[in-house]
Amino acid sequence: MSEPSSRWSWWLLIAVATLNMVGMTVVIPILPFIVRDHLPYGANLAVWVGLLEAVNALCAFLASPVLGGLSDRYGRRPVLVLGAFGAAVGFLVFGFGGGLWALVLGRVIQGITAGDMPAIYAYLADITPATQRARRYGILGAVSGAGFMVGPALGGLLAVHSTLLPVVVTAGAATTVGLLTLVLLPESLPVGRRTRHLTFSRTNPVTAFRTAFSRPGLRGPLIGLMLVAVPFGFFINNYSVVAMDAVSWDAVRVGLLTSGVGVLDIVVQGGLLGLLLPRFGERRVILVGASAQLAGFSAVATVAGLVHEPWLIVVGTLLIGGGEGMVTATLAGVLSSKVGEGEQGWLAGVVEGVQTGVGVIAPLLVGLLYSVAGHATPYWLGCLLIFGALVAFDRTLPGGQTSVGQHHAP
Repeated sequence: MSEPSSRWSWWLLIAVATLNMVGMTVVIPILPFIVRDHLPYGANLAVWVGLLEAVNALCAFLASPVLGGLSDRYGRRPVLVLGAFGAAVGFLVFGFGGGLWALVLGRVIQGITAGDMPAIYAYLADITPATQRARRYGILGAVSGAGFMVGPALGGLLAVHSTLLPVVVTAGAATTVGLLTLVLLPESLPVGRRTRHLTFSRTNPVTAFRTAFSRPGLRGPLIGLMLVAVPFGFFINNYSVVAMDAVSWDAVRVGLLTSGVGVLDIVVQGGLLGLLLPRFGERRVILVGASAQLAGFSAVATVAGLVHEPWLIVVGTLLIGGGEGMVTATLAGVLSSKVGEGEQGWLAGVVEGVQTGVGVIAPLLVGLLYSVAGHATPYWLGCLLIFGALVAFDRTLPGGQTSVGQHHAP
C-alpha cells in the first residue's frame, strides 16, 4: 500500500475504531433498565445482567480466532463490514425483540460481531511498518479510550428521552461504521499475501491458542499478557466496590476517578508512548508499565485490607490504569512483529480471545475471592500474577533499545 493510501487508511481506521467503541458503550447505562423490563417478577436483575455479559464475552472469545482467521484468508474489509452490520442487527434485536430470548440472542450476536476487533488490529499491522506498530496500537487504544468515555455519557443523556434511544443510536453508529468501511476503506491485505487455505486449526479457539502458546517467540509474551490481564479484570470489575467499602465513596467520586483513569489512558497511549518508545525501547516500557501496575495493586490491596486512605486508592488506581496502557499497546506491537503478514488476523484473534476469555472468568473469580477470602485477597493475588508477568517479560522480551521510532508514522 502506498504512503498516501496508508495515511488515509490510518485516519479512516481511527474514525472506524472510535465510532465502534462509542457504539458499543452507549448502551452501558441503560442495560439494566432494558433487562428489568423483560424479567418476571422476583427475578434477580444483577444475576441476569451478569449472565448476559458473560454470554457476550464468551461469544466474543469463541468468535475472535474465527474472524481473525477469516480476515487472513478473505481480507480485512469483509470481516469488518460483516461485524459492523451484524452488530447493528444485534443491538436492534436486543432493544426491540420484546422478551428474554431476544435479550440473550441480541447479546450473542453482539458478542460474535465484537470478534471483528482482530481484523481492525490486523489492518493496522498491514499498513504500518513493524517498528511503528506499538506506537500506533497506543494511539488506537487512546481513541478507543476516548470513545469509551464519550459513549456511556452520551447513552445516559439520550436515555432521559427514552431507554430505547441509545439502542437506536448504537445501531446507527454500527451501520455508519459498516458503510464507511464498505465505501471508503481500501483493502489492506492483497490477494497474494493472504493465507491460501483456511484450516480448522486456525479458526478453532482451543487449537489456535494451543498453536500460539507452542511457538517460542509468542509463548512468553502471551503468558505475560494473560498474567496482567487477569488482575486488570479483577480491578475493572471490583474497584468501585472497594472504593465504596473501604473509603465510603459515593457514585460521583467513583465516576470522577473513572474519568481520570480514562484521561490518563488517552495521555499515555496517545502521546506518552510516542515519546518513550524511541528513547527506551519496547522491553523497558513494558517492564516499567508492569512495575507501575504492581505498585498500584499493592496500594489498592493496602486500602482494601489495612489503611483506609482515599489518596492511596487514587494513586493506586492511576498507577494501574497508566501501567496497563503502557503494557498492552506496546506488547501488541511486539507480538505482531513475530508473525508474518498472513497471520496477523490469526494472532490478533488469539490476543483478543485471551482478553475476552479473561472477561468471562475475572468478574466471577474476583467476586468470589472478595466475598469469601477477604477484600484485599484479589489484589494481593493480582500482585503475585503481575510479578509472574514481569518475570516472563524479563526472560522472553529482547533486551536493549529497539528500532522503534526510527521511522515516524503519523
